[in-house]
Amino acid sequence: MAQPGTGRVAGRAALVMGGGQTPGQTAGNGRATSVLLAREGAKVLVADRDLAAAEDTVKQITGEGGEAVAIAADVTIEDEVAAAVAACAQRWGSLDILHNNVGISIAGGDAPVADIEADAFARITAVNLQGMVMTCKHAIRVMRDQPRGGVITNISSIAAQINYPFVTYRTSKAGVVTLTEHIAITNAQYGIRANAILPGLMDTPMAIENRVGLGGRTREDVYAERNSHVPLRNTMGTAWDVANAALFLASDEAAFITGVALAVDGGQSLATG
Repeated sequence: MAQPGTGRVAGRAALVMGGGQTPGQTAGNGRATSVLLAREGAKVLVADRDLAAAEDTVKQITGEGGEAVAIAADVTIEDEVAAAVAACAQRWGSLDILHNNVGISIAGGDAPVADIEADAFARITAVNLQGMVMTCKHAIRVMRDQPRGGVITNISSIAAQINYPFVTYRTSKAGVVTLTEHIAITNAQYGIRANAILPGLMDTPMAIENRVGLGGRTREDVYAERNSHVPLRNTMGTAWDVANAALFLASDEAAFITGVALAVDGGQSLATG
């Protein structure tokens, strides 16, 4: 862990949307990224629809000596998104890192295209894609006025590139990649970098807990089935794999990288096409 004032993102103000997590036995992507950014010197505003979950993330950060605060924000409500962006800029004088970690699929009623309900498609798209558009909209307005611009990292999914069975998740996460490319090319002149991370099969609460019990599957069944699709050691990744990628993209080590869709998937996309 970096000492105060040091680290790969030392002194920078970060807003992590979706920085809490659903209950489960492992860390979620948003929590892991929030903690790792703080360990590397960032001041972190942890935003989540579930304020208690965001506060739990903050407790972990402050318990390690980091600086963080929690805020309630639902990405489907633009006023709450704008308030989270403003709170970060007002508290620390800048918004240097925006990390968009939001997404639902099964929990939102996703289904194959022949079975999808219009309300479910609209609900999932509002979270997965519209929410990111609105967060980026307000963050970019702040970042354009900053001397060093800023960094935006959007969490997509390898589902955007493979034979994922549910139409809304795949479509919306593919939209996140296009959104990221659009932001990168239209804001490069302002020193704003934008990249997407495409996680593969991860051992996170959102991925695991929603599948346990479906069709009578046990936790062991879910792990075995998911692990079998990962070429690299036949083992799912963890939230810390995503967090490490996010830290790299937010750091000066990635200063010449923008518009990239980075797969963090243990080779799954190579095996499936």
